Amino acid sequence: MAININEIREQLEEHEERLSQLEKVLQMKQKVSKKKLSIREFILDINPQNDVQRALAIGYYLENYAGFSCFTSKDVEKGFRRAREKVPPNVPDKIAKNRDNGHMDIADEEKDKKTAFVLTLKGTAFVENNFTERE
Repeated sequence: MAININEIREQLEEHEERLSQLEKVLQMKQKVSKKKLSIREFILDINPQNDVQRALAIGYYLENYAGFSCFTSKDVEKGFRRAREKVPPNVPDKIAKNRDNGHMDIADEEKDKKTAFVLTLKGTAFVENNFTERE
């Protein structure tokens, strides 16, 4: 079996051209994906069904997209406003319900001299599974 160097060169050039095109596409996708997802977009995407789920979703957004290590009930209230959602009458009650469900817990540290909260693994999974519990 004879090896034709010209055929190999042509194939290599074709592969290099295809790789170059793929790299350009990947670079374009990276530029597009660097745009931050707004809290409004996030809430619309995951579609929580009630204020308790919305409070949990806002906490999830604060931790996973806004870089918060923990959050207060005031942070969640602001999240409702920024998401252009009606702020429920008693946000601390929504957080308490999430704590009762095992979806949030009190953080180890305070934030702004107030009690702070974090999502639990169960709460994170609940949001990521479209508000359904894992069996």
